[in-house]
Amino acid sequence: MLYPFFAMLNLSFVPNGEIFNQGGKLFFTPIGLENYSNVFNKIPLFKYFINSLFVAFITTFGQVIFASMAGYAFARLKFKYRDGLFLLILITMLIPPQVNIIPLFFIMRQLHWINTYQALIVPGLFGGFGIFMMRQYFLSLPKDLEESSRIDGCNLFQTFFKIALPLAMPVIATLTVFTFVSTWNSFMWPLIVTNTESMRTLPVGLAIFKGSFREITLWGDLLACSVICTIPAILVFLAGKKYFINDILQGGVKE
Repeated sequence: MLYPFFAMLNLSFVPNGEIFNQGGKLFFTPIGLENYSNVFNKIPLFKYFINSLFVAFITTFGQVIFASMAGYAFARLKFKYRDGLFLLILITMLIPPQVNIIPLFFIMRQLHWINTYQALIVPGLFGGFGIFMMRQYFLSLPKDLEESSRIDGCNLFQTFFKIALPLAMPVIATLTVFTFVSTWNSFMWPLIVTNTESMRTLPVGLAIFKGSFREITLWGDLLACSVICTIPAILVFLAGKKYFINDILQGGVKE
């Protein structure tokens, strides 16, 4: 499973003319930085990278905040039509994302958001999956902690931000990784709502780069782009990995 990733990394340093002369080898030579130099010179790769990083970061941050607040409200607050509204949110999870593309595009056009960061970010700020995940988690938390905080004088928002949210770090880390990776790898939506080079994200720029050399595919350059695309997702996962195995209530409640 790991070898294809190692091969991608290794071959990204091998000159284009030598890539298919590596039969039977585990480590490919010669190596150099020619491919990385090529991609930065041929396309505005740094701009694509910054666009993807900005869109993925803002979308992930907004998704976590809104999903956490909505999930806590559905789990702990009692209000009219709560169950019905949550059912509607669950129904949206059953609709294929491709079905929403055309209506979303018309909404973006009416708002004059085509080829803007708003079009890339706003539709991803809200999602049924994140709300469902956070609600199920908050339902599993013991109410004793929240009741104790209210006795100590905390209001609803203080209880949420000081008690519930810190305890939810494992599920927040999971949602962060899922949202960041899916946004970072998103191709179809950025392709539809962007039409200038300055607004393209990395997956779209990589696809256009591949299609711009139809007579010959520069595999070394493409592998270098692929390595650059992969690094942020791996770093985000490594940053959130430790929260996956933490005991969420360690030291929280003592019998």
